[in-house]
Amino acid sequence: MPSPSPSRPMALYRAAWRWHFYAGVFVTPFLLLLALTGLVMLFAPQIERLQYRAFLTVTPGQTALSLDRQIDAVRPLYPAGEVTRVRPPASPTQSTQVAVTTQGRDLTVYVNPYTAQVLGQVDQASRVNTVAEKIHGTLLLGDTGDRILELASGWALVLTATGLFLWWPRPVKGRRAWRAAFIPQRAPGRAGWKHLHATLGFWVAGILVFFLLTGMAWTGVWGGKIVQAWNTFPALVYGAPKSTLPTATLNREGEKAVPWNLEQTPLPTSGSGAGTPGVTGPVTLDAVNRYAAAQLPSYWIALPGSRDGVYTISASTMSGDLTDARRDLTLHLDQYSGRELARVGWNEYSLGAKGMAAGIALHQGRHGPLNYALALLSCAVIAFLCVSGVVMWWLRRPAAARRLHAPPMPNPVIWKGGVAIMAALGIAFPLVGVSLVAVLLLDLLLRRLPAVKAVLS
Repeated sequence: MPSPSPSRPMALYRAAWRWHFYAGVFVTPFLLLLALTGLVMLFAPQIERLQYRAFLTVTPGQTALSLDRQIDAVRPLYPAGEVTRVRPPASPTQSTQVAVTTQGRDLTVYVNPYTAQVLGQVDQASRVNTVAEKIHGTLLLGDTGDRILELASGWALVLTATGLFLWWPRPVKGRRAWRAAFIPQRAPGRAGWKHLHATLGFWVAGILVFFLLTGMAWTGVWGGKIVQAWNTFPALVYGAPKSTLPTATLNREGEKAVPWNLEQTPLPTSGSGAGTPGVTGPVTLDAVNRYAAAQLPSYWIALPGSRDGVYTISASTMSGDLTDARRDLTLHLDQYSGRELARVGWNEYSLGAKGMAAGIALHQGRHGPLNYALALLSCAVIAFLCVSGVVMWWLRRPAAARRLHAPPMPNPVIWKGGVAIMAALGIAFPLVGVSLVAVLLLDLLLRRLPAVKAVLS
């Protein structure tokens, strides 16, 4: 006799379990990689403080030399190079950091601000944070890796939604077992792993969604074409002619110093006479530095890269100069007149840009010790969820099986909540929407192809 059809609740549970499983098969390797590289990036500042200790710290002197003199000490060492920006020391024991581009390499040159002695250089491509960030953002595959991670992040939202559905306590003798849903229960074998996986997954679900959404704001399709484009600061309010270069050109490998909502905004140009009063007197790097120091505790200054280029002063949560996004400030100054061509801070940000600016500090664990500890714990728990998911599959899979052993396919059932979630994800995230339709069609096709079903199910 054929086995009876499962009840509607059980069919819904099986449907969610099956989608959770297939999402996990695709997402787990990438989610584990993101969690591990995230841990590396959280520890990168401490690692680099030890690694480059001799470059980063100096013995305080009586008076710091001008930035012009310090850069003059750097230029002869790189005759074919270009000094692109400088980060003045934020405290008496810090060195000055000078960014130099030479022969296709981005270098950070460290200078003693009291003696103009060059302490050493670091190739940006070799920094721990740079390597971890490139893996974290592109898998070292450029735009292809970016698209893969955008797709994986979208499917991680499916994974989270179906996981919460599976976690939701079912009635036991008429009562819902809420305590077991929030606190892992001891059990042998796969049951113990399941309890731990489900309860920890619930506690970290909101944080995971936050990480995914703030991370996807950097991706090429949903981030670059939709969300970031909608929240880009309008260049026309500058009052100065626009250049053909976006502000993102001031970023460099391993350092996203430009605020997220300004990356696509064209830089203004110098020489038009536009702007409001800014630097008075001769417009030198030292004059620009004094102007910046009167307004910000820590910042970097980008030098004009051409005859119509501008000085850019910026401090933001993006660059790590600040942990409070409400103090973000970016200034563009005319290199000839010293006039302010643009002043963009928190009050000028759109609602989405404010959310992103505030979220960056939280995403990177920069908003105080508690945020840092929570970010560390979250990355560790997410990594554990990936591992425990694989362990549960391995323990459920028959030892002699040579197939994926996916959860059983339920009879067709209209899962209104699941359809609504998938439709919302498909509309919000185009790549995810296309892939959801493809996977749904494939899953329906499996019902009609027993040979393929035997391998994949």
